[in-house]
Amino acid sequence: MRTISIPLRATVFSLAVATLGGCATFSQDGGFDAVGSLAKERIGKEVKWVKSDADAMTVDATVKQLLSKPLAVDDAVTIALMNNKGLQASYAELGIAEADLVQAGRLRNPSFSFGRLTRGDEIEYERKLMLPILGLLTMPLTTKIESRRFEQVQLRAASDAVRIADDTRRAYFSAVAAQETVKYMEQVKTAAEAGADLARRMAAVGNWSKLQQAREQSFYADATAQLARARQTLSGERERLIRLLGLWGANTEFKLPDRLPDLPKAPRDIADAEAQAMQNRLDLMMAKRELAGLADSLGLTRTTRFINVLEVGYQRNTSNQQPRQTGYEIEFQIPLFDWGGARVAKAEAVYMQSVNRASEMAINARSEVREAYGNYRTAFDLAKHYRDEIVPLKKRISDEQLLRYNGMLVSVFELMADARAQVTSVNASIEALRDYWMAESALQMALTGRSATGVAMGAAKSGATAEPAGH
Repeated sequence: MRTISIPLRATVFSLAVATLGGCATFSQDGGFDAVGSLAKERIGKEVKWVKSDADAMTVDATVKQLLSKPLAVDDAVTIALMNNKGLQASYAELGIAEADLVQAGRLRNPSFSFGRLTRGDEIEYERKLMLPILGLLTMPLTTKIESRRFEQVQLRAASDAVRIADDTRRAYFSAVAAQETVKYMEQVKTAAEAGADLARRMAAVGNWSKLQQAREQSFYADATAQLARARQTLSGERERLIRLLGLWGANTEFKLPDRLPDLPKAPRDIADAEAQAMQNRLDLMMAKRELAGLADSLGLTRTTRFINVLEVGYQRNTSNQQPRQTGYEIEFQIPLFDWGGARVAKAEAVYMQSVNRASEMAINARSEVREAYGNYRTAFDLAKHYRDEIVPLKKRISDEQLLRYNGMLVSVFELMADARAQVTSVNASIEALRDYWMAESALQMALTGRSATGVAMGAAKSGATAEPAGH
């Protein structure tokens, strides 16, 4: 009975360990449902993980349908969330993190050794089975650590989706504004060309001086150059939007609306912006998860500072001349030279580093959301000022000049000179409306996503919107 009991207990123990190691399994959704919920709460859009040919065909059909009409900003965000390849690549991190989580819930495979020894006519066989006991003892803690890391990856994937939505909105508004500027500059160039041609003919018959003709010709030349810059800006903005949408081939020929969306009647009034940021920002949530994971990791490091390798093995030796030999073996490292102090000190330093970085992130988040809201309100006030004051005033001046021209009180060149003076105001109005929509998107990002890195108020104007010289 004694010779049978030891192998039997070892076999039962091995089966129990194998059963325990096989408990960790993969989830059906791969952790993506949590990502979708986090993203939808912040951007109000569904996200999709393309994992099969059927999913790709569905996405392709949806993209073609949305591109069949002038592209709206919400449709652009929908396409980017489904079709941006970089975003899809970030979702693959979920599979990697979940694999690490499942692996943490499984024991390292036992090791088996076999030996054949001879001594004269004696032949001895050694069989040894080693089981990783320390891994079994620390499995709950390591599984908890990997679970927190998996949650961090989910938050990071949701943050990437929110960032792509924000980048797409900004690229969309920039592209529409650039297109609107091009159309306006084409009208300016046409008017300047007509003025230059009229000046040339009047100078030819002696009714105009060479100086006056040169001024009109200079305005026409500047308008031509500004139109070329505006077209180049539009091309660059469209390409940036195309990259975010993940489009190629015939799909890049989509149409944009003729003008930017109208300014809302009133700006958003957010009384608790800082509190919302502290509660909803994904980067802060990731920092909290990281701190919790490091705290658990520090506990594991302290637990295993003296013994980090512990294995138990069953041994069975047989010989053709000696009775069978059975027993067990325990193997562990002796902390003779390395007592684990360096590993613990490193873990503590890493933890305190993350504590301070998380504190800095929280402080910066409060500042960023205040700055983003200030930019948003200023952008709204400027766009409203151009819409309600400056542009109507310029139009009133133009109408008065037209009445004077009809009454033969001013010449056509004075009328054209007044029209040239409106170029800067119209372009600035387009930019102000564009800046408002970009500031609105930046505010939403500062409240819910990562640190705002968008265009600040007072950004340099593009060359396409500079005032053509000459009068």
